[in-house]
Amino acid sequence: MKAIKKSLTEEEYLYLDFSHQTKGCIFPLHTSVTLFLLSYCDCKIFKICLVVTKEVSRDSSLLRDDLIQDVEIQIISRQELPPIVQNCCLPAVVERSDNFCRAGLAVVLRHIIQKSYEADPLKKELLELLGFKKTCLKACAEVSQWTRLCELTIPLAIENFLRESSDQPLTIPVEILQLEKKLSEPVRVHNDDKLRRQKLKQQKADGVGPPVTKGKAKSKVHTQETSEGLDSSSKSLELKVAFSKLTVQEEPATTNREPSHIRKAKASDLPPLEHVFAEGLYFTLADIVLLPCIHHFLVIISRKFSEKLVEFPLLASWYQRIQEVPGVKTAASKCGIQFLHLPKLLTTSTEQHPNLCEVPGVEEQSDPLFIGGPRPTMAKLMEKGIEVMFSPHPCPTWTLDWNVLPAAVSPKEGKMSSDRALRKQQQLNNLVYVVTNQAKPGDRIVDFCSGGGHVGIVLAHMLPSCQVTLIENKELSLIRAKKRSDELGLSNIWFIQANMEYFTGMFNIGVALHACGVATDMVIEHCIKTRASFVTCPCCYGFIQNTSKFNFPKSEQFKKTLSYKLKATGQNDPEDFLCICS
Repeated sequence: MKAIKKSLTEEEYLYLDFSHQTKGCIFPLHTSVTLFLLSYCDCKIFKICLVVTKEVSRDSSLLRDDLIQDVEIQIISRQELPPIVQNCCLPAVVERSDNFCRAGLAVVLRHIIQKSYEADPLKKELLELLGFKKTCLKACAEVSQWTRLCELTIPLAIENFLRESSDQPLTIPVEILQLEKKLSEPVRVHNDDKLRRQKLKQQKADGVGPPVTKGKAKSKVHTQETSEGLDSSSKSLELKVAFSKLTVQEEPATTNREPSHIRKAKASDLPPLEHVFAEGLYFTLADIVLLPCIHHFLVIISRKFSEKLVEFPLLASWYQRIQEVPGVKTAASKCGIQFLHLPKLLTTSTEQHPNLCEVPGVEEQSDPLFIGGPRPTMAKLMEKGIEVMFSPHPCPTWTLDWNVLPAAVSPKEGKMSSDRALRKQQQLNNLVYVVTNQAKPGDRIVDFCSGGGHVGIVLAHMLPSCQVTLIENKELSLIRAKKRSDELGLSNIWFIQANMEYFTGMFNIGVALHACGVATDMVIEHCIKTRASFVTCPCCYGFIQNTSKFNFPKSEQFKKTLSYKLKATGQNDPEDFLCICS
């Protein structure tokens, strides 16, 4: 490892938090996970900066070489971060222009994979880490329980566990119990029916004995089964399918048409598929994220509380199996991870820990009498004596002359039909009118859930004395927005690809146009916490659903009248309701 004193010259810079390190681990765990992925991808295209706190020395000799091999590191203070990064949670990646930032663990890891593949298109296996349709950990943690478990709660829980295990009675993190339970659930994949019919055929042919393997897949799968004691027919198909993507082995022979009794079997009669890796049959980014975390958890358990290992047979089996993935052991070694050799655990998870529980889910409620849409909802409220009151429209006439504005300002540049572009112009006219009346020179304005930048770009053009920040989780939308901004030559605009919770900067006005479902509530809450004004127009379709952050309806009176699942239908009109607070 080398400490770099020269100025940064690489195109993209990767900033990671650094608090301290122990044997085989750099904290926080988000940093260990990111470095492990860089090692697994053999990626050297980023300039890496460890960001230390005031209490941590910037002496690079404190970083042990056995923890970060073959990686060049610069150590900086938080005050030296680019201004755009100072407004975000780390890890973060910034492009050379310094106005486009990607922040948050999942977003940064997905970007590392994509850039590694672009640097070497022969590494097609790296794209497999993104899962089916490249959606692995793509859904934001605010709405996806699985992303939240991998990205946030497990790393934090393990950090607390490692800190407390030395001087307090052992308490297994509930997140570990949730993961063990998750590994016991049947697998759902896009070709679920096909694979389950193959499994039924195999079970019919082999009974309870070991399955018959064919071709080149035999030796590898047999070795894996032997090493873990996996000799049941219920495991072999999943293993063969999983490892066929990781090696040059051929997939299980499936060219022959299944017998009629297999082909016509009811879906309900087909055997379930079982987990091989964290998300099912295939090795994905979720496994990369979990590996450093679970490794350090198992180190403590095996050393001090080895009798507890029996409570996590599926987790231990996953941990052993993941070591067979090509490249994992090499990457782990470079990061100072020395794998454990765990004893065989032949018991089943559901028979062990009495507190195994599901990842908290959303309780589905239904109201057969509820009809969606704003008018039926208002009528239902009025029947209960809750009167609907309308305020005058804040902007009844046009205030933006789109004919004199540059073309790139118009939503017509955002790849939409002319009719939709006209409606969007009307909506933008309304929001921009309110924001411009609120804004003062020097204000910071944040366009949450910005999409292609329709709101933020107009605001940045109309308010050159204000700093406008676009925050969006979808990369392609933000790239389109940046292209339009570059055409306009805007210098007062930032682009941040992140979940809104990872934006920590101060601002004066928050804006959101059609933030989907619960996102509008999240924007309003974020603005209230920052003591900022906000101008929002809720989403015009879909459901408002309960999440880990919000439960609906919020009003006690509404709870007595409406279902929590409030469905909105149709298009928003030019007279979209604006929620304004200052």
